[in-house]
Amino acid sequence: MKLNTQRWLMTGLVLSIPLAAFAQTQIALRKNKYSERDDVQLGRQAAAEIERKIRILRDAETGAYLERVGGRLAAAIPPQFQHREFEYYFKVVEAREINAFALPGGPMYVNTGMILAAKREGEMAGVMSHELAHVALRHGTAQATKAAPYQTLGALGQIGGAILGGALGGILGQGSQMGVGVYLLRFSREYETEADVLGAQIMARAGYNPRDLAEMFRTIQEQGSGGGPEFLSSHPNPENRFQRIEQEASLLRIQERQPDSRDFTRIQAHLRGMPVSAGRPEMAERERDRGSASAGGRLGRVEPPSATYRSFSDNNLFRIEIPDNWREIAGQNAVWFAPEGGYGELQGQTLFTHAATVGVAQTRTREMGQATQEFVRGLMQGNTSMRPRATQQRTTLAGRPAIYSSFTNISEATRETEIVDIYTLQLRSGELFYLMTVAPQDEYRDYQRTLQRIARSLQLQN
Repeated sequence: MKLNTQRWLMTGLVLSIPLAAFAQTQIALRKNKYSERDDVQLGRQAAAEIERKIRILRDAETGAYLERVGGRLAAAIPPQFQHREFEYYFKVVEAREINAFALPGGPMYVNTGMILAAKREGEMAGVMSHELAHVALRHGTAQATKAAPYQTLGALGQIGGAILGGALGGILGQGSQMGVGVYLLRFSREYETEADVLGAQIMARAGYNPRDLAEMFRTIQEQGSGGGPEFLSSHPNPENRFQRIEQEASLLRIQERQPDSRDFTRIQAHLRGMPVSAGRPEMAERERDRGSASAGGRLGRVEPPSATYRSFSDNNLFRIEIPDNWREIAGQNAVWFAPEGGYGELQGQTLFTHAATVGVAQTRTREMGQATQEFVRGLMQGNTSMRPRATQQRTTLAGRPAIYSSFTNISEATRETEIVDIYTLQLRSGELFYLMTVAPQDEYRDYQRTLQRIARSLQLQN
């Protein structure tokens, strides 16, 4: 079973830059006690850690193309946000999820799934410009400064966990020392709006239509929902966000030089024509034939769940009890609990054969039934062999009204049938909370009591 759902925040207020046009929005750098060199150091350390967990596409043609687009955008960052210490570079990640992210100091990563999802180069460039804006505005260390003004650089991983909150915050706060905490920062609404606005301005300076940034959000939204597109999960996208980008675009003058879209079309065709490509089923099958590498363990013999339980707490959201011989694993979008041998890494994705996971999904509705359907559709897009096992039932979870759904799925790790049970409920914030469990079909009865006890132990703070 695999999952890609994550929550971040967005939107807000803004202030700074003379660009090349009319009365565009002015934006100013935020208070920041860290130096530009600190941003670079954090970004490098985070990049080294992240690149041990993702698969970089080793294709010279695609890599050179992304560097050209990225270089054009980086050069278009307004002078007042050009930082001498920063070193921008751009890498393609072999992953079918629609995602892109940038790290403090300049490293940027774009999934092949993002390149293939875009309808034109301007849409891809829009996402890249948004991420570049976060870097140029030094949002990572600025938000860390605001959240914990007396912390040292060495504790920035813990700061990242504190800012992130939710499911991942507890994990980061326990063990992260630097880098990944910054990478996973959940930016405030005002920072997300600033990145949208400066991103639009960067696009105009680079010769792109800034409206392509808003169009890319729509493109991503069209291709999935709920647990689907990773970029929208980490950048929630209400309609007023489209409107804010459109408003800024109306204030900007696009530089005359328009990029050659033929390069983009050629790269898309090149990626689609590759015999083994990011996250494609044939790649997964070849990797399974060679055996799965692990993320802290190896998929294989799984020790029975301990009869002794321990408590895991995310102080901002939930408390839950798990078997003493299960460990917590921070996914990109949730906290997973699994025994050794019950999880492993494949193509940059952590797969689970025996596990429970807790997380929060952004949906476009506050009605629990519709939000659940939206979430499940997203899961089924990422796990195409998922099939309903039983009729949905109304139930309770943590003393609140909830929906119980059950599915069969073909495990990408074992190629055997597994049972996936999902509990969903609506938080007071309007977000959809979920508890999901997975076990092989032939072991489901043995694990059912354990998984049900985990579910019964859940307590919510929200």
